[in-house]
Amino acid sequence: MSRLIHPRSLFEVPVAPRRSSASEPQGPGGGIARRASVACQALLAAAALALAACSALPDKPHRSISYDFGPGPLAPAVTASAATAALPPITLADLDTSASRLEGTALNYRLGYEEAQALRPYATARWTQPPLQLFRQRLRDALAEQRTVLGTLEAGNLAREGRSSEVLRISLDEFSHYFASPTLSSGLVRVRATLLSLSPTGERVLGQRVFVVQRPAATADAAGGAKALASASDEVIADMVRWVNSRR
Repeated sequence: MSRLIHPRSLFEVPVAPRRSSASEPQGPGGGIARRASVACQALLAAAALALAACSALPDKPHRSISYDFGPGPLAPAVTASAATAALPPITLADLDTSASRLEGTALNYRLGYEEAQALRPYATARWTQPPLQLFRQRLRDALAEQRTVLGTLEAGNLAREGRSSEVLRISLDEFSHYFASPTLSSGLVRVRATLLSLSPTGERVLGQRVFVVQRPAATADAAGGAKALASASDEVIADMVRWVNSRR
């Protein structure tokens, strides 16, 4: 009698039990993989050391920034009225910076809460020109909106012709970013102005006045100080122009 065979057994192939990975022999391919893994770890360690070395290097020095008073009015000046057009010409005297401590281009600050007598310069900020020259240029533009501004040579020619003219001399006595506290600061400007009458017989003082203006700084740094000083200068100049034009 024949033996019955189950249909499933016709397709089953005996499979030998698989050895554990620990007991498998290491061929040439396994050694290469292990060495590659060690090399990758070494490269990663070297990269980490390089990054650590780079982070330990000193930062690059900051580039100095130069400031001025800004572009000024962008719109053309309004035509002078008949009253202001009658104002006589004025001469803006040449600057005497030989004895001035503000002839340089340093942007200075004072710590009023610590040592107000010390004038310190910002390390990475400067003016494009000495502050007195920047102030004089702005003042000249403001005066020219209402009257003719002459040079000293032209004023001398008028005197030789027997004609008198007015001369304005300015002295910039204080121009600093003033700190009342570590967080509260302002642009401090103090200017002494002398108005003279120049004639063939000599000079005559028409008046003298000291203008002092403080404008708050938005930030306690060089950028905030430069902006506050420009704003304070514009206010001093506006006051000075009104004072000069009112003395007839």
